Amino acid sequence: MIMNKIRLALAEDYEPLARSIQEKLEIFAHDIKFKFRASNSRELLEKLDVDHNVDIILMDIEMPEIDGIRGTELVKQKYPQIKIIMLTVFDDEEKIFKSILAGATGYLLKDETPEKIHEGILTVFNGGATMSPSIAMKTLKILKQPSTASQNESVNDMKLSGREIQVLEQLSQGLDYQKIADNLFIAPATVRKHIENIYEKLNVHNKMQAVQKALKHHII
Repeated sequence: MIMNKIRLALAEDYEPLARSIQEKLEIFAHDIKFKFRASNSRELLEKLDVDHNVDIILMDIEMPEIDGIRGTELVKQKYPQIKIIMLTVFDDEEKIFKSILAGATGYLLKDETPEKIHEGILTVFNGGATMSPSIAMKTLKILKQPSTASQNESVNDMKLSGREIQVLEQLSQGLDYQKIADNLFIAPATVRKHIENIYEKLNVHNKMQAVQKALKHHII
């Protein structure tokens, strides 16, 4: 059991399926707090504008008005700290690739067991990534690159904390200290301290240099 409940939102246009997903997750109410459900990405963004105190979104792909992939991109632009798990019936490589590029941290198929979905939520909440086995195999095929090992070594050498990475993600979106503080529910002075630590660890002197270096080394 975790100390604070994971605050979860759902974007799913098909009412019976949305209800089924919510019912599946009710058995894990001891560590998951269901915040709200949106029937498409536009409604999701509207609800986040009212209350963005959300840790993870389960995101469908095929939805009216704005689909889940574009919705993921829009959410990550405005609220980089929110993690997104695609929960879909699609396992084709193009949708997997586009979802990852949009900022998804996980990709699960809707026929997964409640236990597997719950496990994926916990994994993402704790800083990892989650995928259905068949999706993981396709993703390895898509993303396999010779330079992965050296990139990971560079990231490890820089030793940014999880919170520092969150602040850096927000900086990369051009957000000011106050907006970052609001998004992460911390004080502006704390944001400033995190940024000072980021500059020191990355050996840079301004925001642009920090973001460029973080992007180059796949930190964000």
